[in-house]
Amino acid sequence: MSTDQAFHPLRTRSVPVVFGAGAVIGVLGGMIGLGGAEFRLPLLIGLFGFAALSAVILNKAMSLVVVLVALPARLAAVPAAEVAARWPVAVNLLAGSLLGAWAGASWAVRMRSTTLYRVLAALMVLMAAALVLTHTTTLGALDLPPAARIPAGVAAGFGIGVVAAIMGVAGGELLIPTIVLLFGEDIKTAGSLSLLVSLPTMLVAFARYSRDGSFAVLGATLRFTATMAAGSITGAVLGGLLLGVFPDVVLIPALAVILLVSALKLARHD
Repeated sequence: MSTDQAFHPLRTRSVPVVFGAGAVIGVLGGMIGLGGAEFRLPLLIGLFGFAALSAVILNKAMSLVVVLVALPARLAAVPAAEVAARWPVAVNLLAGSLLGAWAGASWAVRMRSTTLYRVLAALMVLMAAALVLTHTTTLGALDLPPAARIPAGVAAGFGIGVVAAIMGVAGGELLIPTIVLLFGEDIKTAGSLSLLVSLPTMLVAFARYSRDGSFAVLGATLRFTATMAAGSITGAVLGGLLLGVFPDVVLIPALAVILLVSALKLARHD
């Protein structure tokens, strides 16, 4: 593992602290119907002292666990037959996202650490914008002919795959509005479809990350990863129960500010 890829010693390994941090992230994500991985990434770097690439890989591992847990619950809310009937949407996006995930992971492992921090900061600004757009505006489907919709879906999938691989997120923040805009699905169905696209996309990114020494961070921090993942899942369930308790007009700007402040800190990280 190179110096740029090495992970820094943790400032704390206390199980309650790690579990609690994951739970807070899960609650934040659950309250807006997402996994919260975009909030977990700066926490891994800022609070627990991981280097950028190691934080991305850990974030990806936890995102995968959260998606695997969320998928059955989501399919219970939206009948599997209804989701299966939309398989062309998933296939269209996967045609781009799988390639994007491989490309994004390849770029991430080759970047200098300083560059990766800057890229992550820029992507967090993108996530903040997507969060505000999705939750404060009414999205309507773009009236595109099939000949334009299919390549647009592949291109969008590629971009989302790149972002998801580099940040270690599932990509629902970008997939859901894309599915609504390009394919005209409702938000609930789009959420289920996004999980079906996210899962294989994350596995491809994992396959690419596993090809070099950077993947060793998972074995070295297995207890940490499992504890924070458990906290994230617990928090996501609690956050789901709190869904709608706080009005979006207050919650969304606050979460966007958290992302922007985190982005600023990452941009200044050495």
